[in-house]
Amino acid sequence: MVSIILTASFLVSILAILFALFLIQKIKKEPAGNQEMQNISNLIHKGSITFLNKEYKIMIIFMVIVSLILFFTLPEGEKLTLAFLAGCIFSAIAGRIGMHIATKANSRTAWACKTSINSGLKIAFSSGIVMGMFVVGLALLGISSFYLLFKDPQLIFGFGFGASYIALFARVGGGIYTKAADVGADLVGKIEKNIPEDDPRNPAVIADNVGDNVGDVAGVGADLFESYVESIVAAMVIGFIAFSFSNDGNYILLPLAISAAGILASIIGTFFVKTSGTNLTAALNKGVFISSIILAISSFFIIKYLIGNLGIFWATISGLLAGLVIGLSTEYYTSTKRNPTRSISEAAKTGPATTIIEGLSVGMWSTIIPVLAVSAGILAAFFLADGAINFTAGLYGVAISAVGMLSTLGITLAIDSYGPVADNAAGISEMARLGRKTRQRAEELDKVGNTTAAIGKGFAIGSAALTSLVLYVTFAEIIGLDAINVTDPKVLVGVFIGGLLPFIFTSLLLKAVGRAAIKMVNEVRRQFKTIKGLMRGSSKPDYQKCIEISTESSLREMALPGLLAIASPIIVGIFLGAEALGGLLVGKTVVGFLMAVFMANAGGAWDNAKKYIEEGNLGGKGSDAHKAAVVGDTVGDPFKDTAGPSLNILIKLMGIVALVFVPLFI
Repeated sequence: MVSIILTASFLVSILAILFALFLIQKIKKEPAGNQEMQNISNLIHKGSITFLNKEYKIMIIFMVIVSLILFFTLPEGEKLTLAFLAGCIFSAIAGRIGMHIATKANSRTAWACKTSINSGLKIAFSSGIVMGMFVVGLALLGISSFYLLFKDPQLIFGFGFGASYIALFARVGGGIYTKAADVGADLVGKIEKNIPEDDPRNPAVIADNVGDNVGDVAGVGADLFESYVESIVAAMVIGFIAFSFSNDGNYILLPLAISAAGILASIIGTFFVKTSGTNLTAALNKGVFISSIILAISSFFIIKYLIGNLGIFWATISGLLAGLVIGLSTEYYTSTKRNPTRSISEAAKTGPATTIIEGLSVGMWSTIIPVLAVSAGILAAFFLADGAINFTAGLYGVAISAVGMLSTLGITLAIDSYGPVADNAAGISEMARLGRKTRQRAEELDKVGNTTAAIGKGFAIGSAALTSLVLYVTFAEIIGLDAINVTDPKVLVGVFIGGLLPFIFTSLLLKAVGRAAIKMVNEVRRQFKTIKGLMRGSSKPDYQKCIEISTESSLREMALPGLLAIASPIIVGIFLGAEALGGLLVGKTVVGFLMAVFMANAGGAWDNAKKYIEEGNLGGKGSDAHKAAVVGDTVGDPFKDTAGPSLNILIKLMGIVALVFVPLFI
């Protein structure tokens, strides 16, 4: 049975990669538009790849340092080092390919919108599928290979550590880049110069479009690659601890089987994403719901055949449902069609201060449903897996629920990664002046892309919280912690430090965006003042200078947050002990999860509140309400695209660091 499951995992992961390669060739055969469109697309592509190359060069230096530490300080160091390097390389490959095709699909999407909105959707979504399939395909391939090689799932945590390492730098670096450009472009272009978004006269417009790719394609892909890997490996480890005596290791390999079924379900679901009208959200949701139904049915038969414990099946479904609830909750709080976002638009009529106050309120209130959904999923999974009788079996149910939540990642990530391509397409249609109708179609794709990106962030945060919890449970099982005594001063200190770290981490990132945005604003202002004819459109701005500012600022600022995330659990574990480290893991999970949900939803609501006004409501573009909403959006930008998503990485990375370096704390 072991060989059958591993063989199936290999075949399905290769199928996912082949499907992605097929779509790449299909996308490249589509017309890329006129010469001006191709020139703009090439600028975005070159800027994105240049940033990624420079980022990877810096990451390689730290990667070598971490590899040496793993190799020389830990038992089985050579195996952990090999897995770590593979995790880094696989995640980097997925991000590189995903961003490459995204920057090739943008002009093709814009050109397709001249024909119909469905044509544009087809290309943009296909680009997202490439990202999704490479992430799940390479992740499952790596896990299966290392289990076949090591026969010990605990050693595969090295692969997860490599994924976390890349995710941290991709999210932090990409997030700083994109928001420095976005804030600079909006504050000067929209407020001071009163020109449209993506206006070619704006010097920061190309950097802004580059940022969409480095932050929301490569960054999101690395984030969810990490969650996907770590949820599967943690479930395998708990299965190894709890059920190594039975069923020939089927409990260990069940996460692989469910993940393989999820990939197949995602591939099938992608064929149902199409629309003949303008209800794009329904078209995208259709693919997710169909994939989820297919996975639920296939999981029933897989679990019944492999282990015969249908309680584990219901635990899997609880995670899948929790993920859907979090996604729908995020859609409610960030959609232009819902009251929370419209309340922010209404507040914008009285100025920027009330806009920001209302957005903060909406973001804080929006934490209720995700917390309840994750809590309900945890309790349901634990008791459905007979946790009341066998505590460790209940923990396995919780771990499997995380696998269930992420099992259809192939299509959920595709929907998320579709957003930046649509955003770029809207920008290109404006810069290349493709006409009002084409621009409207591209903007419709972009508007839905904002909502899907917000839903994707909610899903990523929910999966990060559940994955982080599973990593903590795995840590407690390996260390032998039955309980954490919060009356112990060392443990209490650990809890407080864990709760403090998300605040320090967020502060560092917001300061980094602020410093970079100041440089960007000053540069954009300088160009409008010194380049004659720029406002009239008779001269071209220096796009490259703005790209350089975002690139240099993001690369300079990403090291300290990374060091904080990796060093903190090691220092606490060595000096305060394993139980205090357990307290730290609890503190950072609770605070980091709540902050991430709050910041992502507040930022998404501010963004769409601005777009609601730009649609012609409450005075439309150029009105005082619009200017106030733009200010709210610029505050929300680093919330939703830098600090909020990066907190996902923080809470997962600290958990995986604790597990990898656990021999130092025993």
